[in-house]
Amino acid sequence: MGRRRRGIMSSQFKEELAKDLGFYDVVQKEGWGGIRAKDAGNMVKRALELAEAQLAGKGRQS
Repeated sequence: MGRRRRGIMSSQFKEELAKDLGFYDVVQKEGWGGIRAKDAGNMVKRALELAEAQLAGKGRQS
C-alpha cells in the first residue's frame, strides 16, 4: 500500500492550465488519468514557469 500525496495545485489551477495547453477536452471526457504523460509534463513545466515569474516579480517590488 502506497501513501497518497495531497495535491499541491488546486483543481481550478490544473483546469486552467489544461485549457491553456489545449487538452482540457480530454480531462472532461476521460479524467486526469486520460491525459498523455507529455501533457502532464507540459502542465508541470508551465506551472513552474508561472511560479518563477511570480516570485521574480515579487522580488523586484521589495
